[in-house]
Formats: sequence, C-alpha cells, structure tokens
Amino acid sequence: MELLEVRNLSKYYKTFRLENITFTLPKGYIMGYVGQNGAGKSTTLNLITNICRSSSGEVHVNGIACDEDESRYKEAIGYIGDEFYFPDNFKIRHVRSVLKDFYKSFSTGKFDELVGRWKLDRRLELKDFSQGMKVKLMFASVLARDTKLLVLDEATNGLDPVVRAEILKILQAYIADGERSVIFSTHILSDLEQIADYIYFIHEGKTVLYDAKDELLENHLLVKGERRALYPELSRALIGITDNAYGFEAILTGDKAGLLTNEFHFEKPTIDQIVIHYIKEREEQ
Repeated sequence: MELLEVRNLSKYYKTFRLENITFTLPKGYIMGYVGQNGAGKSTTLNLITNICRSSSGEVHVNGIACDEDESRYKEAIGYIGDEFYFPDNFKIRHVRSVLKDFYKSFSTGKFDELVGRWKLDRRLELKDFSQGMKVKLMFASVLARDTKLLVLDEATNGLDPVVRAEILKILQAYIADGERSVIFSTHILSDLEQIADYIYFIHEGKTVLYDAKDELLENHLLVKGERRALYPELSRALIGITDNAYGFEAILTGDKAGLLTNEFHFEKPTIDQIVIHYIKEREEQ
C-alpha cells in the first residue's frame, strides 16, 4: 500500500508556481526530495503537512485526506525542519509536558528512553543545547509518537558528519517495520545516496526527475571528453555540458549510450552529479 500519495499538487503565488507535483511513496521506503533553493521543496512539504493549503491537487497519508479527517491525518505525520521550534527557556521536562497534552499517541516512556539514549541534558535550558542536541530533541519528540510519515525539511543542515550519520541510522530504524516512510529534503545529496530509495527532483516548481534511486543511477552516465570530439547528435543528447581544464563533462541517459565512441570516457554518476547537470541544462534553456 502507498503510504503517501500526491496527485497534481499545485500552489500559486504571485512570484512562484508549484505545478502538478505527482508521486507515490510506498510503506517502508525513503524518498529524497531535491532541488535548488527556491525550487519548491519546502512549499511541497508544507502542503503535505497542511501548513498551507494547495491551489489544486490532493494528498493522502495512509489513505486519508486532510479534509476527510484532519485530526487523524495530522497525527500520522511527524515534521522536523531546519529551525528549532521549542522555546529557548524550556527544559526537556517542559517539552515532555506540552507534547503529552498535545498528541494522543505521545509516549512519555519512549520519549524518556530516547532522551536517555542520546544523553540529552535535562538540567539545561534549550538555549544552551548544541545544534546536534536540538535536532536529536526534535527527533525524540516525533519518534515518541505513533506517526506513519516523517517529513524532513533540511533537518540535518549544519550538523557535523558524526551526528548526520546517527540521524541516517535513526531514519533507517524508523522504516524498519515496513509500515512507515520518510520524505527527506536536503542539500546533502551524499546522504540520500546512502539511504534514499526514491529520488524526486524539482526545478522552478516543476518536476525534472522521479524514479527509484538505483534506476536513476543505472539509467544515466557521466561522460567526459574533449570538446573537439563532440559531434552534433551527441552534443544534442548530452545534458548540462560543463567545460573544465580537461575538456568537458556531461550527463547522458542510458538509452543514448550508443552515441558514444571510444574517444569518450564514461562512468556511473552520483546523485549530486546528475542533479547539477540537469540544473545547468534547465538554466541554459
């Protein structure tokens, strides 16, 4: 069963349009939602979490639309952004008390277990927490609830590699029972390379790529060579041609691999390289 269904989701502002975003995310999987600043990532996630209303389209989480049962819909979603949302003068006990009263499914036992496991200091006011401690507290607040969909909007920004690695393990544990899923917006595409099952890439409010991560990597080549060796048909097929000190670099879809001659070198790209070259292609159109 699909945990998250997004159909023709659009949001129109005076200076920006998010148009016809459509995808599904099955239970037990992680989706990386990627694009440049201003591409529409946060807008999409705000629509999914019902922070703002769509201009058109629909979203179902675990089979429920927000207008069908708003309470059940919102209870099923956990959200963590790049900004800390608890008051600076709170201590952990205050967070615990507020969440216990606010969410029906909040487990004080689970929250206490996570706080202890991550060695979060109960004596400190939250203003004295490090960035890593703040992110862990937000995760504890969400994971102590019976959520089905975890929505992360640049939640690992500014974290050191050790803490980020811990967070990635947390996400993998979250989906391990096969009943929950994660949609994860981040600029750190190497993280998605490790844990994402699907990649959805948007640019200026429109869909560019949407596929299983392994299929996306399998169906693209990173091509390198000298400019003088390019011929018109290959040049038209290449995506985001970028000049460098050694010649050029570009992306080529696997179905066009027959255009390559032995004058060119090709290799498997990273998600980062695919995204960068597609963005360059769009910006030059």
